[in-house]
Amino acid sequence: MKIRRLLPVLCLLPGAFAPQAFAQVQAPFGRPDIPVSNADRVYAADQTSNTVSVIDPFNNQLLGVIRLGNPVPGALSPLYRGQLLVHGLGFSPDSKTVAVVSVASNSVTLIDTETNAVKGTIYVGRSPHEAFFTPDGRELWVTVRGEDYVSVIDPVAMKETRRIQLANGPGMTMFGPDGHYAFVCSSFTPELAVIDVASEQILKRLPQASPFCPNIAVSPENDEVWFTLKDVGEVQVFSAQPPFDLKATLHTGPITNHVNFANNNNGKFAYVTIGGANEVKVFRRGATPQLIATIPVGNLPHGIWPSGDGSRVYVALENGEMAVAIDTLSNKVITEIPIGQTTQALVYVPNAVTGGNGTANLMPLGLAGNTARLHLEAAGSSLPNAQASVAVNSLGLLDLVQVAVENLMPMSQYQVNLAGPGDAPGKIEPLAVFTTNPDGSGTVQAIGPLKTLAAEAGTSAGESSRRFLIVTPANNPSQIVLRQAADSSKGQD
Repeated sequence: MKIRRLLPVLCLLPGAFAPQAFAQVQAPFGRPDIPVSNADRVYAADQTSNTVSVIDPFNNQLLGVIRLGNPVPGALSPLYRGQLLVHGLGFSPDSKTVAVVSVASNSVTLIDTETNAVKGTIYVGRSPHEAFFTPDGRELWVTVRGEDYVSVIDPVAMKETRRIQLANGPGMTMFGPDGHYAFVCSSFTPELAVIDVASEQILKRLPQASPFCPNIAVSPENDEVWFTLKDVGEVQVFSAQPPFDLKATLHTGPITNHVNFANNNNGKFAYVTIGGANEVKVFRRGATPQLIATIPVGNLPHGIWPSGDGSRVYVALENGEMAVAIDTLSNKVITEIPIGQTTQALVYVPNAVTGGNGTANLMPLGLAGNTARLHLEAAGSSLPNAQASVAVNSLGLLDLVQVAVENLMPMSQYQVNLAGPGDAPGKIEPLAVFTTNPDGSGTVQAIGPLKTLAAEAGTSAGESSRRFLIVTPANNPSQIVLRQAADSSKGQD
């Protein structure tokens, strides 16, 4: 597979982020600014490589990965003991523990931030999604999205102590900075639950505009709750205080993934990753949120988190095999950092390492760095705005291809196929079938020996033997709606 080299990483000088003139408070715990230092860490949950990438944000360098499992197909063995589909992240208020949720192995792994060592693993119900600590650090609440409850974990005893029953498919829990209320959005039921943390009683059930919410955040001032609706490309804003009124519904764009906050001398802002458009949208917070910037970041932005002083926002690119850092005063990307494959959540943990260099128990990126990026463009005039980003991730002998599409027909079935230059429609090789979201977007994966997708014309593979990705309606493989672009290896940046 041909591997695209990253742009040179910009290592910022120590004085590039001087302390702000006026102290702000930052999410998620509403604490005053903590200046960027080499004691901080950025963690990224890499779903395909089953790793956690560890970044030093002071130098914007990947230090290595924490390997929690093996890539497919080894991870499918009946004797497999590692974690599978590393996906969600949370961290303790004292910055000493990172909680890593693995969806397919139904687990939460607790990692010591000083040593990068696994403290222990807690197994919960079917398909957990995200986990976060209460502001006092005494409990870890895990949304069990494949069922209908939050699993409450004692992080010291490392065991589940009780369950809080909710509607089907809870997606993520986030607490207000004062710890009074927990807000749980749903991925299967159009309902936001507000829970009194002390009594664990549901105070209110608020309607979501759609059923599929993957991510939620509470503002550092404890006045607003923002959550994303991935299936319709929207963000909703509610008051974080009784009576928890709806404040705004924002149309943000296809595959709206995660949201977070950053405060700086320019004001108070919300940052939203728009996966289908390969951009981050920035809203000025207030009575009526105002879009003030749209930042191109690269292929399929997903997890997002601010630095401890709000001077930067870090974003994981799910189909871009990297994280990017955004300067929040200029709203420009300032650096790119290689990470693992199909990264989902990302968190920034201030003061994670208080002694030593914090590189113990880390491993090189290895095969997880063997990724190519492709671009699919509209074929014909029926859907002229349709496009897709593609990541080809090496799993060793096999490869995983992930395709993120936008601007297809809503709620329609499509098929991803392999085709050659002279193949008739009947000779194409189907890889996967998927159904688009209500906004015409969606993601789909396929596994196989697919390295030739990344080969460029004129290489030893030969033009006559090249294979290409195409997308067709599932019921009409002769109608091509997306095809691999001629300059596909440049990706969609």
